[in-house]
Amino acid sequence: MLLCGVDVGTSSIKVSVVDASNQQLIYSTSYPEIENEISSPAPGFAEQDPEHWWHCVQQAILKANASQTYKSTDIAAIGISYQMHGLVVLDDQHEVVRPSIIWCDSRAVEIGKNAFDAIGHSYCQSNLLNSPGNFTASKLAWVKENQPELYDRVAQVMLPGDFIAGRFTNQFTTTASALSEGIFYDFHSSELSKPLIDYFGFDSSLFPIVQDVFSNHGVINPKVADSLGLNNQVQITYKAGDQPNNAFSLGVLQPGDIATTAGTSGVVYGISDELKYDKFNRVNSFAHVNYRSESKRIGVLMCINGTGILNRWVKQTVCPELSYSKMNSLAASTTIGSKGLLCVPFGNGAERIFQNQQIGASFEHLDFNRHGRAEMIRSAQEGIAFSMAYGIEMLADAGIKPTKLKAGFANMYLSEIFAQTIVNASNVSVDLLESDGAFGAALGAGVGINYFKNDEDAVRNIKHIKTINPNHSELSETKAAYEAWKEIVNRKL
Repeated sequence: MLLCGVDVGTSSIKVSVVDASNQQLIYSTSYPEIENEISSPAPGFAEQDPEHWWHCVQQAILKANASQTYKSTDIAAIGISYQMHGLVVLDDQHEVVRPSIIWCDSRAVEIGKNAFDAIGHSYCQSNLLNSPGNFTASKLAWVKENQPELYDRVAQVMLPGDFIAGRFTNQFTTTASALSEGIFYDFHSSELSKPLIDYFGFDSSLFPIVQDVFSNHGVINPKVADSLGLNNQVQITYKAGDQPNNAFSLGVLQPGDIATTAGTSGVVYGISDELKYDKFNRVNSFAHVNYRSESKRIGVLMCINGTGILNRWVKQTVCPELSYSKMNSLAASTTIGSKGLLCVPFGNGAERIFQNQQIGASFEHLDFNRHGRAEMIRSAQEGIAFSMAYGIEMLADAGIKPTKLKAGFANMYLSEIFAQTIVNASNVSVDLLESDGAFGAALGAGVGINYFKNDEDAVRNIKHIKTINPNHSELSETKAAYEAWKEIVNRKL
């Protein structure tokens, strides 16, 4: 049996095909070759076209099939990982009403603040585990308030993964995990939050039926199957946001397990069996992939928006002719602390760790006589690493105290400078594993179709590549740069 994983990322769509019998990757590819753009029609806005995601999903599957490394009709199930928090709205003909307001959009911050005060801090934190903040519910309220002519056409509200699954099957479902990341879910009543729905004036009929993450979310539409060279019995059996899915793909499922990733955004994500919340709303708590009302598994998430997107900006602006690998080599040619050049990486929307403030990005102490491309590249990577170490301190305040992190050997964790800087600044080791979002989504599909005994059985063979431990010879220099960086950030707050 073959399993297919689809990772609907911000920059591209990745597809992996996995042999269920041995949990080994057969083939993986992505589409498009050039990273997808984020539309920003106004400051703080960030949008993408859901139909373009669907186009890229189809092209990625066709590209994988063209490799002829497997028989496409042997694929039995598809799992979907997707960028979290995005708002997708459809009309009664299942057509997209407006572009998706995606995760790094900041327009709804004030709406979320007002809702937090009106609904009540105590209820929001104990029942929603979060302030409505800048999440999906607040984004939907923004559409209702600012684009009433479009809102009146809305017949269905969903997350990006719900939309892609629906394009495969022509039916729409969601999950408790998805509703929780949108801040629609009441953890005590195990249903849509009535106080939130009533406050915003939403109709509960707008939301799809709720199913388990690992379940049959529909059988592929025959026309779609034919166009993609798949058999018409393929089921969509798994859907999860990118961070819960990343954690699952790394075997992070039980209390005390902690995952990290550094793609477009950077995340540290720890599992708790308690309904935890941060009273300052700097880190956020969502239902994990294996959450059940009788067996609570909560993912406590610390997110930095300006991660891989900063690294890409540096590449495009400073060294467009270099590959990321050569950028990493150039960064390694200069010293720890980048000769005093410090980068504040918060240029991709409001940051949760700063209670949804937008403090912006900057390079500090730039000296035209001392700093060149190597220092700019390294300071950007160090700035991202410092921001994640800073977030780890906040996770500890919320009761998640990492002793070791697990990460896929991908994206920015391919940079030794980046990975070692996080480890040295936080004094927390990182296990690098051979796994990624599309691979994890494929394994999730295997759980959902009941091929594997359970979720832990699906990820039992994840390959360990290496462990990065604190380098004691570098600690004093790294800590000094980190403390100087924190002083700059604290002045901006």
